[in-house]
Amino acid sequence: MAKSSAGSAYRCAECGWQAPKWVGRCGECQAWGTIEEAGVSRLVRAGVRAPGPGPVSTPAIPIGAVDARAASARPTGLDELDRVLGGGLVPGAVVLLAGEPGVGKSTLLLEAAALVADSGRVLYVTGEESAAQVRLRADRIGAVSDNLLLAAETDLAAVLGHVDAVRPDLLIIDSVQTITAHGVDGAPGGVTQVREVAAALMRAAKERSLATILVGHVTKDGSIAGPRTLEHMVDVVLHFEGDRHSQLRMVRAVKNRYGPTDEVGCFDLGEYGLIGLPDPSGLFLSQRSEPVPGTCVTVTLEGRRPLVAEVQTLVGPSVLDMPRRVTSGLDGARVGMVLAVLQRHTEFRLGRQDVYAATVGGVRLTEPSVDLAMAVALASSVSNLSVPAGVIAIGEVGLAGEVRRVSGVARRLAEAERMGFRRAIVPPRSGGLPSSAPPPEGRKSHLAVVPSDDLKGLMDVREVEDVRHAITAALGD
Repeated sequence: MAKSSAGSAYRCAECGWQAPKWVGRCGECQAWGTIEEAGVSRLVRAGVRAPGPGPVSTPAIPIGAVDARAASARPTGLDELDRVLGGGLVPGAVVLLAGEPGVGKSTLLLEAAALVADSGRVLYVTGEESAAQVRLRADRIGAVSDNLLLAAETDLAAVLGHVDAVRPDLLIIDSVQTITAHGVDGAPGGVTQVREVAAALMRAAKERSLATILVGHVTKDGSIAGPRTLEHMVDVVLHFEGDRHSQLRMVRAVKNRYGPTDEVGCFDLGEYGLIGLPDPSGLFLSQRSEPVPGTCVTVTLEGRRPLVAEVQTLVGPSVLDMPRRVTSGLDGARVGMVLAVLQRHTEFRLGRQDVYAATVGGVRLTEPSVDLAMAVALASSVSNLSVPAGVIAIGEVGLAGEVRRVSGVARRLAEAERMGFRRAIVPPRSGGLPSSAPPPEGRKSHLAVVPSDDLKGLMDVREVEDVRHAITAALGD
């Protein structure tokens, strides 16, 4: 490559990573041969004159004269999916749905396709399964419709031919890594192929105002396979998550040009397909008549949705030189940090104890607000004292033992009250009081009832300043 002029840089054509000089391998996506000189197009480097100004298809008009109804969302019929999409599918929008193999992506889209087919035509292109295999799944989940057309194709030109012939209202490609564009270098599923196929499908979607859903594979670390530019090209990026050993499935929006990115949709995967869960909190609680040591309930926020979940711990003497630290559904690093805080700032000695920590129902809790519930559950297990029924704990635990505020406390407490909980242990000033406000008469410095109008209706909401007072509030009375 010719020596660049002063001040020029080099950029990766796949992910946009920049470097001051040319290198053979991208330092971000680790792709080979994708580094190009920034600001210099391929045409210029090839000696071809750049095109000049040309005729416009439609003149520019004032933004107030644009008809916004063309971009209004149309519901799919799956309420939990529509919640994440922001109301439904927008005509011309391209949605990328990613998830691990076997999590239920094809089942979700087949159910959505059958519901959309009640009011329009749907073209389902399968590149990984035969048409007969898809039909068997459709029979099992009840997704057979005359307006749902099925095509087993792996050639891009054939897919576009089906689109011209069918003229659908919704196009589903399962998956984009299986479609091949002739005349383009690279193996099917490779970076070049995926990028060109996605670009062609996006052009078709925009020209025809055709809502399109692309299924994408994920890598071992959970990221979407293929070029990173694929996520930048599409309008919406959804992640379909779930544990294979659990029936719970969640859809999250990572990118959404037409709606929020802090919503989550919950589904129950059963023998006959996916069922939306408008109220999934009950799935994450144990059904027992009496409280037992080592458990504590918290409220986590999944997007805008509060979920009541239970943390379980088991602590016992270790017979090993290095005690076990086993977690399931919890962040192992945060569990270790909470253990260190309890060891340093309380009378509990956990250095020579085996510790097991898990969640109920297969839910994964990674939010810092779960720290306080973990600390209370660990203290409950060590002291062999049960947390009374109807008690929840919400808050982040700092390394100094303090309890920090978290967002959405009022929303969390409203959900807990709806589920029947009657005592809440929360961080200081969680009721919306300004830090400079004087404490109410008779209020203690470490434990108090929150006098905020937002939290009226709860029987007993207590603020705690540190983890020691939190444990006392949960186990002491």
